[in-house]
Amino acid sequence: MTSIKPSAPTDDAAADSAPAAALHVGSSDPRTLIMRNLRQSGIYVAFVAIVALFAILTDGVLLSPGNLTNIVLQYSYILVLAIGMVILIIAGHIDLSVGSIVALTGAVSAVLVIQNGQPWWIGMVAAMAVGTAVGAWHGFWVAYIGMPAFIVTLAGMLLFRGLTLQVLDNVSLSPFPAEYQKVASGFLNGLLGGQGYDAFTLLIAALAVGGYAVSVFRTRLARIRYQQPVESFPLFVARVLLVAAVVMYFAWQLAHARGLPIVLIILAVLVIAYGLMTKDTVFGRQVYAIGGNLSAAMLSGVKVRKVNFWIFVNMGFLAGVAGTIYSSRSNGAQPAAGNMFELDAIAAAFIGGAAVAGGVGTVVGAVVGGLIMAVMSNGMQLMGVEQSTQSVVKGLVLLLAVAFDIYNKRRAGNAR
Repeated sequence: MTSIKPSAPTDDAAADSAPAAALHVGSSDPRTLIMRNLRQSGIYVAFVAIVALFAILTDGVLLSPGNLTNIVLQYSYILVLAIGMVILIIAGHIDLSVGSIVALTGAVSAVLVIQNGQPWWIGMVAAMAVGTAVGAWHGFWVAYIGMPAFIVTLAGMLLFRGLTLQVLDNVSLSPFPAEYQKVASGFLNGLLGGQGYDAFTLLIAALAVGGYAVSVFRTRLARIRYQQPVESFPLFVARVLLVAAVVMYFAWQLAHARGLPIVLIILAVLVIAYGLMTKDTVFGRQVYAIGGNLSAAMLSGVKVRKVNFWIFVNMGFLAGVAGTIYSSRSNGAQPAAGNMFELDAIAAAFIGGAAVAGGVGTVVGAVVGGLIMAVMSNGMQLMGVEQSTQSVVKGLVLLLAVAFDIYNKRRAGNAR
């Protein structure tokens, strides 16, 4: 009598059983979970530790409603630049010209709106169009001529800084119309009422938390379906609840200040859009493939030149967005605008877990890296630390972040 072996579950059966499996499988050892992906888990632990440290050192002023709002307004343009920069770094490139592009796009917008009396939105569209054109210029030289991005964008840093001086004729222009200023300094407040707080801000935060919970649960199901390691369900729930608590606390503070900053909405849309693009699209996977192993990517049929061209176009576009936000925040355009912005964006990407050699990094990680720089700068300013000391601290943090990346590579190599 022949025995009948149970057949392997079909894909449909695996899909049906995945939700139930998600409640039972996974490791519950915190050390295992942290070491499994030390590069990304470490940045979130560091962020929480830095926030807690400066909250203590500033006697809670760091986490006050007004100061949290100021952090969002003051560093939003750096976070926008970090999104584009991390995509370039993942692909193995870098852009040293984004500060000059921010200055040029703000200058173009100011000339159109302030000098020539064009509508405020014309200036914003023109700024983003100029940024996109500059990105295409860089992409052409890097992707189709084959020049290193470091050299092309170093030349661009000088070229577009010079063009900024010519466009502004070496003078500052201000002020912008009130509508233009609202992009970086405006708030949505009172749309749904509230007794001493803005209910609309809390509603948006709650919807964001719900979307995050659904997204990470779907990711967990997919990892289980493909037999990849996940944390135990209780720890998964604890992680979601922790994120929810942090987001709602942040929203509660904003709701008791001036409401939901418009620039925060812009930033959230960009983070969600680019997060999905890098993780869930063919183009995003090709970017990681190019940075991870260029030869393998070419052999796999990835159109490397095309991808490289478009990631520089994208960087130029985001620099135009950052230029609009910065000029709106400063209520004018100055020849020296955007100075050192490229270094802040690069530092944010590396602190957020991007690898020096490419192939590794996330949009969310870059934003968290930017927030670490923002919290440190803001905290040290509240403490009255001299600017020279602030530069020393930032330099050491960047150095340690890159050293951590090298340590991870060596640890991975020894584990093989």
